[in-house]
Amino acid sequence: MDIPNNSQSALPAAHPETLSIHRGQGYKGDTGAVIPPVYLTSTFEHGNPEGFDYTRSGNPNFRNLNDQLAALEKGEFATVFGSGVAAITAIISSLKSGDLVLAEENVYGCTYRLLAQVFEKFGVKTRYVDFTDRSNWELIEELAPALVWIESPTNPLLKIIDIQGIAEVTHRTDGSLVVDNTFASSILQHPLELGADLSLISTTKYTNGHSDVIGGAVCTNHAAWQEKMVFAQKALGLQPSPFDSWLVSRGAKTEALRVARHSENALALANWLESEAGLLMVRYPFLDSHPQCSLARQQMTSGGGIVIADLGKSVDETVAFLKRLRYFTMAESLGGIESLVCHPASMTHASVPRDVREGVGITDSLVRFSVGIEHIDDLIADVKYALGHTH
Repeated sequence: MDIPNNSQSALPAAHPETLSIHRGQGYKGDTGAVIPPVYLTSTFEHGNPEGFDYTRSGNPNFRNLNDQLAALEKGEFATVFGSGVAAITAIISSLKSGDLVLAEENVYGCTYRLLAQVFEKFGVKTRYVDFTDRSNWELIEELAPALVWIESPTNPLLKIIDIQGIAEVTHRTDGSLVVDNTFASSILQHPLELGADLSLISTTKYTNGHSDVIGGAVCTNHAAWQEKMVFAQKALGLQPSPFDSWLVSRGAKTEALRVARHSENALALANWLESEAGLLMVRYPFLDSHPQCSLARQQMTSGGGIVIADLGKSVDETVAFLKRLRYFTMAESLGGIESLVCHPASMTHASVPRDVREGVGITDSLVRFSVGIEHIDDLIADVKYALGHTH
């Protein structure tokens, strides 16, 4: 018998390693298949018992992944999208002209681009502040934004934002708090439990974990927000493909195991960089030197797989270092099993104006390591080799 979809009572409470494997297992019929199939169909016969009509409006693979991600995010609902940017678009598209988004100043470059170059044309206003400065929280009550938008950890500076504290202030004004949970992953942090109204994830990253599919999701406990997300998925054509949803679901089954290794490796690399590499700055959420280390340990179960460092070098020297690495491929994205490294100023945040970028601390010599699940000794040796050419 298929496990009912979108039913938190279908399985007893369990750890994420178990839920990720046993949730989202519907639509197998009487075949005895252990894993649900991919429903590669654009349309469905009218009047079918499950209520499907057209894949842009829903598909069994979407529903399975919704159920799986809602369980991992500890939420009631999830809606899957064709990319993380599609998920961001779905949320912002629910606003109207004149609405204000009060956002953390260090956000993903594509979030900044969408707000500044797309939605600003339709009258949605954005103001950016440093939410690690508690005095700026007063602006939430003063300005009463429709949305408060944060990341924690932020991309790429790894700032840790007090989700619970900001949620409490946001709700006094009847606003909604959006948390981009991509860097932490659904395994290490649960924004909905901390009071967020929406938890956004790029499933391209740790959820899928194999750098072979693009996807996104928005999770919530609010039925009204869920209706808005389902509407956006259908009306704006933001849906993923059934096969991409199947791939993300397969990846999510091992997410807990992978994220544990990512975090273990990243902490070891961060410790080595800080103690032995002689760099200008090294930052990782669970390093004692991180300015919000205590808060990170309250909100997250481990520090995740991202490490940043400022080499204190010129742009040319920094890029030369990146290209000397052998196990860290210079590429955008993160969260895959393989190690990646990027230069935010010219890659992920190139769309952010230089003065804005540098104002928040994204220098030309800043590098971002997405630490994979290779053997840590090999990764440290690789960085040491590349640094040796710059000293």
